[in-house]
Amino acid sequence: MSEWLTPAEWGVVTLSLKVSLVAVALTLPVSYALAWLLARRRFPGRILLDAVVHLPLVVPPVVTGWILLVLFGRNGPIGAWLESQFGLVLVFRWSGAALAAAVMALPLMVRAMRLSIEAVDRRLVDAARTLGASPWRAFLSITLPLSAPGIAAGAMLGFARSLGEFGATITFASNIAGQTRTLPLAIYSGLQLPGAEVQVARLSLISVVLSLAALVISELLVRRSAGSRAHVL
Repeated sequence: MSEWLTPAEWGVVTLSLKVSLVAVALTLPVSYALAWLLARRRFPGRILLDAVVHLPLVVPPVVTGWILLVLFGRNGPIGAWLESQFGLVLVFRWSGAALAAAVMALPLMVRAMRLSIEAVDRRLVDAARTLGASPWRAFLSITLPLSAPGIAAGAMLGFARSLGEFGATITFASNIAGQTRTLPLAIYSGLQLPGAEVQVARLSLISVVLSLAALVISELLVRRSAGSRAHVL
């Protein structure tokens, strides 16, 4: 692939994979916690929390990027605190692109994991509790293992979504070559240049192949999860 791609294009692919993997890693525990909370608990404001979690799916990605800029920019309440306490600057950095991708991937990951958790038979958990297992042990020995394929499927969906993230990323992290220019941004930049059709085609093909592979793996994991539950029952 290094012979087929130019060094600049290879850098774009590498950066995109890095951003997507970090985004999924950051979002995974948060996504599962939210999924478990929405699947297993009833509390005031649950519908509102569910709506907020899925908000990035329905608002324009540019709006999400603007909100991130307000909150995590160098003058934002969270961004200023991170810089003063840890010297961490997210805006116009690859880490900011990872944050934008994580926020956009969160709804898909939560939804996949929530469905997996809801499919775990509560009677199995109740039986474990009856036999003396603590809530934490019942979770670790029953809910978590049975929902693991859903966790993996959600992670793959999040990875695919992160690879395709554009609007929030360009708003919050900008389009800086070698810093924040991921595959979608590189494709967009190539479309603005005359004679860059071949480059755009190569990067588009890579984007399609990577996203398609992630979606196929996610679907296989969902089917495996359904088969595992049927075997348990």
